[in-house]
This record gives sequence, structure tokens and C-alpha cells, in this order.
Amino acid sequence: MESSNFEQDVLARSYEVPVVVDFWAPWCGPCRILGPTIEQLAEEQEGRWELVKVNTEDHPEIARQYQVMSIPNVKMFRNGKPAAEFVGALPRRAIEQWLDEHIPSGEKLQLAQVLEEAKKRVFEKPLEALSMVEGIALGHEFYDDAEDIRTLAHFLDHPFQGDTPVVTALKNAQKALRNEQWEQAAQQIIEATTLDKGFQNDLPRKTAIALFHLWGDQHPLTQSYRWRFDMALY
Repeated sequence: MESSNFEQDVLARSYEVPVVVDFWAPWCGPCRILGPTIEQLAEEQEGRWELVKVNTEDHPEIARQYQVMSIPNVKMFRNGKPAAEFVGALPRRAIEQWLDEHIPSGEKLQLAQVLEEAKKRVFEKPLEALSMVEGIALGHEFYDDAEDIRTLAHFLDHPFQGDTPVVTALKNAQKALRNEQWEQAAQQIIEATTLDKGFQNDLPRKTAIALFHLWGDQHPLTQSYRWRFDMALY
């Protein structure tokens, strides 16, 4: 289908099923080659993933937001974020291989759901979230996501001692995260990073990075505070 509401048709829907977005334009010759092939695959594999077509002439702002430099550009969205992409009019077999590689199996999908639940639970019950990702080791596809959860869980459960400025900032950040005061938490963690970059084995820096990963590159807080955090490192 041609998207009329990207937020709903792609981002929100991708929490339920992988959404493949075909960025195209009427003047694009390779798009006319790719379009029928990927549309036929979407019909044949109905239920496994959904296809949304975005005309870059009608929606240039979406193309810019997701850094579509040339078309056809096909991106797969999962859990509200781009998860994979390819550029150009690939043959049918190559597209099938791409889909097989990036669409999670039942086991992967179940584990991805566990990770999403752990991300929600980590701020309220950090030790419980920690136990949910215990078996995800280095080399696993979801290792980076699990490490972010572990970092946040350790931070939230850390017994900070003393009343130095860096400790005070981190205690304030802990409290803000538990109360879902995300912006205040970001401010306090960046303040702690500015005061002592290497405090407690780089804990402020690692926590800030884990938060940005959790929020995603397109989240307003990431876009507002990531550059301030980068400045604090120098």
C-alpha cells in the first residue's frame, strides 16, 4: 500500500510485524523494475511481513529523515526503527535471501519480545530485567541490546556513596530514571560525564550511550542531547 501515515503505517505497525518500506518515485526506471517483484513477494508472504511504498516526490521529508540518497531504496522496520536495507533493483532471489536473513524466526521473534519487555522493566525492576538477558553472550545477534540493558540495570542498582558533585548528579539521574523523567536524567548523566569522564569505570559515559541506544537515533531526546554528550567527552 502507499503510505498516508508513516507514523502509523510503518513505525507503530512494525512493533507487531516487520514492515518493508519501498522508497520509489514515478520517474525512476529501476523502481519500475523492483516494484512488481517486491509487491508479488509481499502478496506471497502475506502475514510474515508487510509492504509499504513511499513516493519520495510526495514525501521528501520522510526520505530525508531516513537518509534515502538514491532510489529504489528498501528499508525494513522493526520495533519502530530501521533494521536493514538494500539499494537498487535486486533480482527476486536476492530479495528473498535478504528477507530470510533479516526477518526473525519464531525463536528470534520471541527473544526480541523478551528484550523489549526487559527494556521497559529495567527502570522499575533493574535486577529482574538483568535476569531476562542473562543468557545473551558476546557474539549473539542481540548482544548489544542486552549490554545496554545490563548497563542500565547496573547503573540503577548502583549504591553511590558520598556527596561529591559527580555522585550527586548520578543519584539525581537514578531518581529521574526511576520516575521516567527522561530529560532530567539525560541532563544529570551528561553533567556527571562532564565532571568525571572515567568515574566508576566509565559508568556515566556507558549509561548515556545505553540510553541513546534505547531511545533510538530519531528520538527527540537523542537528537537534543547526543551532541551535548559528545561535547562533554572532549
